[in-house]
Amino acid sequence: MIEFMLNGEPVRSDKAPDTPLLWVLRDDLKRTGTKYGCGIAQCGVCTVHIDGSPIRSCVIPLSAVAGRAVSTIEQMAADSVGSVVQKAWQDLDVVQCGYCQSGQIMSAVALLKTNPKPSDDDIDSAMAGIICRCATYQRIRAAIHNAAEELA
Repeated sequence: MIEFMLNGEPVRSDKAPDTPLLWVLRDDLKRTGTKYGCGIAQCGVCTVHIDGSPIRSCVIPLSAVAGRAVSTIEQMAADSVGSVVQKAWQDLDVVQCGYCQSGQIMSAVALLKTNPKPSDDDIDSAMAGIICRCATYQRIRAAIHNAAEELA
């Protein structure tokens, strides 16, 4: 049995230790906001926070989160930075198809928690590897700047 904190609540899983965290989140714990994209950590849509750091959940084994804190997109509305980022996304109409947006938001929140005044280069670096099929990268960058201003 593997125990960890999920969105501030203790959870337990009896899945095999090498089961990807993504499948435990989606299939067993019903946190379906975290999406499956490529399965090899290349697209970023499965990004969650583990102890505050953005991590691709499709390649992290369940055993790696034992005793740790995992946060998903479902928690971001209750997060002081996450709620501001989500509002910036809405204000700038960032989302088109929406598939990548949970990964985008999770990465943006992690960035703003470590760098409250990111430059364009900082944003591009932090968001690299999260593929947006609709190519809303300019709006994503603008939303991050807006959120940073709101948080300042």
